[in-house]
Amino acid sequence: MAVRKLKPNTPGQRHKVARSFDEVTTSSPEKSLLVKQKRTGGRNDRGKMTIRHVGGGHKQRYRIIDFKRNKFGIPAKVSTIEYDPNRTAYIALLNYVDGEKRYIVSPEGLKVGMELLSGDKAPINVGNSLPLSNIPLGTLIHNIELRPGQGGILVRSAGSYAQLMAKDGKYATIKLASGEIRQILMTCLATIGTVSNSQNQLQVSGKAGRSRWQGRRPRVRSTVMNPVDHPMGGGEGKHSGGIPRSKNGIPAKGYKTRNKKKASDKYIIERRKKK
Repeated sequence: MAVRKLKPNTPGQRHKVARSFDEVTTSSPEKSLLVKQKRTGGRNDRGKMTIRHVGGGHKQRYRIIDFKRNKFGIPAKVSTIEYDPNRTAYIALLNYVDGEKRYIVSPEGLKVGMELLSGDKAPINVGNSLPLSNIPLGTLIHNIELRPGQGGILVRSAGSYAQLMAKDGKYATIKLASGEIRQILMTCLATIGTVSNSQNQLQVSGKAGRSRWQGRRPRVRSTVMNPVDHPMGGGEGKHSGGIPRSKNGIPAKGYKTRNKKKASDKYIIERRKKK
């Protein structure tokens, strides 16, 4: 995927860097895999704002994605590569030989017409989904399950990937993009390749209005608020705000919020690298 720099015809285009959509092959999604998506505006069922900076935005419909890849041994052909407004990666529409259609997160290098397969006997090709026990060491993978049959929940965003480092007994050792090294059961499925749209992070919005189209409302620095609005508000002039913390008073910048007794800690061999 490539990005394109726009000509400065308007102030909003002067710094804008946008996707080129070279990989996308169609602009009309598969209607049978669309679901209505109601906007909450950051409010709960009582109308109280529980998430700040959310509201407005263009109407979107959710694309149902197959993260489980559980049609084992049934080949499918890639019909289209599409844009999905709900995620940073592109998605691919698969047409199975039994007539069913499913969307998957598209890996880098996937082309229309390619044949994909899931299961123990699937070849080690981009887009195929296999148990970790059947994947060679050193392979780059994505869409990884944490529990067998759960569906992939790790490594799904644009350009991300993990690497299969080792196999020992029931567990495979995976190195994630964050630097974390953890063990996952060998019976869990993973998909070969890296996630598409690797240059997503190079995009530049160009203007505030584009954030509003995406449903993001303006953020205001906490130190310029009043004490009634934020714990870091108030004070004379350009006050520092004291201890960095959230609106609910939870400290930031170094304060650990992870449960010390979390059961999955025993599977983490090495924690993610600190910035």
